[in-house]
Amino acid sequence: MKDINRRQFLQSLSILGIGAVASGYLPIHGQDKPEDKKPDEKKPDSKLVLAVVEGKKPAEITIEALAILGGISKFVRKDSVVVLKPNIAWEKPMELAATTNPEVVLAIARECFKAGAKKVKVVERACNNPKKCFQICGFENAFNKSGVEFVHLTDDHKEYKEVKIPDGKELKSILIAKDVLECDTFINIPIAKHHGLAKLTLGIKNLMGITGGKRNELHHLLGQKMADILSVIKPHLTIIDAYRVLVRNGPTGGNPKDVAFVGKVIASTDIVAADSYACTLKPFSLEGKNISCVKAAYDSGLGEMDLSKIDIIEKKI
Repeated sequence: MKDINRRQFLQSLSILGIGAVASGYLPIHGQDKPEDKKPDEKKPDSKLVLAVVEGKKPAEITIEALAILGGISKFVRKDSVVVLKPNIAWEKPMELAATTNPEVVLAIARECFKAGAKKVKVVERACNNPKKCFQICGFENAFNKSGVEFVHLTDDHKEYKEVKIPDGKELKSILIAKDVLECDTFINIPIAKHHGLAKLTLGIKNLMGITGGKRNELHHLLGQKMADILSVIKPHLTIIDAYRVLVRNGPTGGNPKDVAFVGKVIASTDIVAADSYACTLKPFSLEGKNISCVKAAYDSGLGEMDLSKIDIIEKKI
């Protein structure tokens, strides 16, 4: 391990789907440690893979993106507990693209159960009334009899655990939802959309929904603070819903004229890579370096922002 730098080491973990276990990363319950892997299982020279699938059916393109990454069984073990973190923060119908498409989330949940997960939870700390969010966003109907447990995080500190951030530049600790810390697999499922403060909100910023305390205090120096949080809780997998995207007046939107149809899902073990690619989607036409969360995470060695160094597998179905 001495012959590779920290960024290369973290990349190799992402390639292997071991996101949160490197030095400075908080292991999620049940997650492999690097030393548990046999030498021949490490592929530090393998190129990071990012899947981009385009189509007309949200569930179908989601499952295909997972297949490109090797299938959900690569990340979910038998009898494991999986936490899914979509964006369900606002009381908006999914057609307005302020929240993650429930068909994308349901497709992932079903794949997790097929892989043998004993429990799948959807965890979110909503900005609006959480029960109304689940109803209006379409989750209540879509997940009826799905077997998925919904965790509506509140302001109660008992729902969180304080996590130290040894390498934090702006934050030295953060409250993280216990459900996330105690799960075996953590899958981040943001929607790609405009955000008045952050320009875009994608995978990294979506992690704000698993934190406790006064979240508005994170808005000052947002990019570095989110990178600090990412340094201690890194998702095993990030799947960005870009089926419909909000191009203006985010994060809440509210006008169908602000929504563009893209018809894509982006998936990677590297959250920085997934976010960086999402920035380039035609309705946004940005680069990772334009978004403070992405730039700060890259500068902190938490993932790859340079798309030329990523094996981007695009497919249209």
